[in-house]
Amino acid sequence: MMGIDEKLQPILAEVKRRNAGEPEFHQAVHEVLESLGRVVAKHPHYLDLALIERICEPERQIIFRIPWVDDHGKVQINRGFRVQFNSALGPYKGGMRFHPSVNVGIIKFLGFEQTFKNALTGMPIGGGKGGSDFDPKGRSDGEIMRFCQSLMTELHRHLGDQTDVPAGDIGVGGREIGYMFGQYKRLNNRFEAGVFTGKALAYGGSRARTEATGYGNTYFVQAMLATKGTSYDGKRVVVSGSGNVAIYTIEKVQSFGGKVVACSDSSGYVIDESGIDLALLKEVKDVRRERISEYARRRGADAHFVPAEKGSVWDVACQVAMPSATQNELSGKDARALVKNGVMAVGEGANMPCTPEAVKVFQDAGVLFAPGKAANAGGVATSALEMQQNASRDSWTFEQTEARLATIMRNIHDTCHATAEEYGAPGDYVLGANIAGFVRVAEAMRMLGVI
Repeated sequence: MMGIDEKLQPILAEVKRRNAGEPEFHQAVHEVLESLGRVVAKHPHYLDLALIERICEPERQIIFRIPWVDDHGKVQINRGFRVQFNSALGPYKGGMRFHPSVNVGIIKFLGFEQTFKNALTGMPIGGGKGGSDFDPKGRSDGEIMRFCQSLMTELHRHLGDQTDVPAGDIGVGGREIGYMFGQYKRLNNRFEAGVFTGKALAYGGSRARTEATGYGNTYFVQAMLATKGTSYDGKRVVVSGSGNVAIYTIEKVQSFGGKVVACSDSSGYVIDESGIDLALLKEVKDVRRERISEYARRRGADAHFVPAEKGSVWDVACQVAMPSATQNELSGKDARALVKNGVMAVGEGANMPCTPEAVKVFQDAGVLFAPGKAANAGGVATSALEMQQNASRDSWTFEQTEARLATIMRNIHDTCHATAEEYGAPGDYVLGANIAGFVRVAEAMRMLGVI
């Protein structure tokens, strides 16, 4: 990893000044600007027209109050966000996150990352992100429905299939999307299927969307491993998290011959040396919505649970690591432990799960490293395929959709790989992803004029 070019340092300083107290957003901008020194040296016109400054400034930021009534008749207040970051390539596209940690800085970091991720897919979609500090854990279906309806009563006026298309993220699955889409339909008096993605199949969803982020990350890492003449076959793999992304990463890795020996949630992690039992994990997490310790209890002697205070899932020896939980979950210390234990490839299933120190440790050690904006783009790519099906009033088979996903992910890999070579940093997927995504967005903005 390199420092920031002196021509770009004033841009980062201004971003930090104008967005005080938003460290995740600063981190995301810093990481992209770090890659752009080679671009402005080769193409100085990108410093004209304040293109980079405009890319770092969201087009629109919406913050609003969400009042709702809980099951005890008490009024609750949450805060809602939608950051419409960049629409140079198409309508804003990005998920909604419901989690107590959500604030405008986190949503801006996610929207900024989403802009480049969406550009890398080659699909006509811009970047956005949204959410709320609402915590769905422990809430009844009725409470979640009333919350989603209140949120959409405000947000609906800012959405549209040609304007802004949300999807799910942490804390937002099919249930929440259904409630939000239902309220949108009610308020707008039209069935505009393409305004939400991640919908259920019953009302316009796409097959393979649920699996897409985990599958896509697995395809990307498979392509990286192939550049070294190897594959998943016979390799020990650790996946953090146990939500959608983690579950379908595990499923696809195992189909490619890898053995996933550990996964986690916020309470700790499980080690299962015989390989994670996917059917049991799905039952515990998807059906029963229980903690990961329940997996170990029901699995019996084959698995054991380690509480979060006793260690990290990254202490488990593996050859492939796939962080799939949340931002900054994998530290420099964790990265050093993984390198010491022989890791050869890391694929980010979550958004920015590796700290900058961790990324540097991996790159310095020659570990293949796939940044989230490239590796986890399969989810939004399949969302764009869902929009395509909605627009044509069509529905594809699972096999058709997965085949398109696999092609898109291999194209993203090849684009990042070729861009890194073109700019003199072969094998640096971070630089390749940042530059390829930036150039696509910047070229579109340049052609559209100063807007």
